[in-house]
Amino acid sequence: MSISSALNNALSGLNATSRTAEVVSSNLSNALTEGYGRRQLETSSANGGVRVDGVTRAGDKGLTGDRRLAEARLNAEQRTADMLGKVESLISVAGNPDSIAGRLAGFEKSLISAASDPASDQRLSTVNTALQGLVGAIKEDAAAIQGMRQDADAAIGRDVDTLNANLRMLEQLNADITRTRAVGQDPSSLFDARQLVVDEIAAIVPIRELDRGNDQLGLMTTSGLILIDGTAAQFGFNRTPTIVADMTLASGGLSGITRDGVPLDADDGFGRLSGGALEAAFRLRDDSLVTTQQELDDVALDLVQRFSDATVDPSVSLTGLLTDSGGPADPADYIGLAARLSVNASVDPSQGGALANWRDGVGATVAGPTGNPAQLNRWLNALTDARGASSMSAAERLAVFSSSASQNRLNAETQLSFTAARWDSLNNAELAGGVDTDIELQILLRVEQAYAANAKVIQTVSSMIQQILEI
Repeated sequence: MSISSALNNALSGLNATSRTAEVVSSNLSNALTEGYGRRQLETSSANGGVRVDGVTRAGDKGLTGDRRLAEARLNAEQRTADMLGKVESLISVAGNPDSIAGRLAGFEKSLISAASDPASDQRLSTVNTALQGLVGAIKEDAAAIQGMRQDADAAIGRDVDTLNANLRMLEQLNADITRTRAVGQDPSSLFDARQLVVDEIAAIVPIRELDRGNDQLGLMTTSGLILIDGTAAQFGFNRTPTIVADMTLASGGLSGITRDGVPLDADDGFGRLSGGALEAAFRLRDDSLVTTQQELDDVALDLVQRFSDATVDPSVSLTGLLTDSGGPADPADYIGLAARLSVNASVDPSQGGALANWRDGVGATVAGPTGNPAQLNRWLNALTDARGASSMSAAERLAVFSSSASQNRLNAETQLSFTAARWDSLNNAELAGGVDTDIELQILLRVEQAYAANAKVIQTVSSMIQQILEI
């Protein structure tokens, strides 16, 4: 080997070790940086020296993909559990006198008190107030459920906005990586940024990466819908600021998602954007909360029918003690009844009625004996007797409704617990493949030794050249 070759080899070694030190220092400084992928300098032999081929970004794509899928499911389960927890808190409030159950118990107690002294206008007024409170509690819960549907609708809108923004960023990052490669620069930091963007998308819908070559990345959902392949797709969604019980996707009252102006699916609204938090919001808005509203409407209808029976109140004509906005409730079409429930005006002095009708019946035209508790007792029995298709008392019927809400919440949290455990395992496994500071420090020590060795070679060659010059 010539002296010049030895010098060139040592210089290439110095260059490689300095670049390695740069990469290692970057790894150490970003050990806790989210989305950072460990760098590694790629080298090869060249005429006895070292050639720097470039910097590669380490990572297990399979593990990252599995973690993202688990995270999409986790976000879906979390959103569902949170909302169903709110439903349970709204409905199943044991011991709360302002809840439907508390108001029902208060109404029953007031009927018992009034029946013991039917001539007392004060006690009859208490009965009227108690029933108004019960109706008010039912209507408040109905409004709250629709409010939750509006929250789910708003969540869909935010998810679509986030999805569009991140797809546009991904398209731009793909272009930036191409330009960076073209000018011979290291695009590793752009890869980090791109992976963070992909993580944001994966939090909304489960995705698979598509390697399009030349460091270009495409995305599709696990159901096969292309999100970006060169050009990013544009998704649309129209938010509904106010939702009522009869508004559904099928009726055209609520919006589904469009892709480049084309509806994804007329049946569920999200089509192949399924499997993540976005689908969960649709399921809550159009399925779970609709079912809850239906169950509350069933409770309201049960109460209306209990007090509309002529055997309970012989004076009944079209409407009984409870009405559908002042009219009779139609068992064949009672969607949203809970929000329209009202007390018959004939027993409510504030609506022009008379307290005496609590004693005589809602349709009474002639005043009866002031000391007769028969009608009050019949209403009390209608409340406590096993009636209707369910053969339950009103309290038992309400307890079934409350139990259903609790069970739904429990099922959601059980599924959430399983999904969270799986995600945590995959996330820890992915983190374990990140920057290990101990290993990086070991590499840095070897770099120091290599640098010193190459410097020694240069010093030796320099000395040899000096000796030649002195001859």
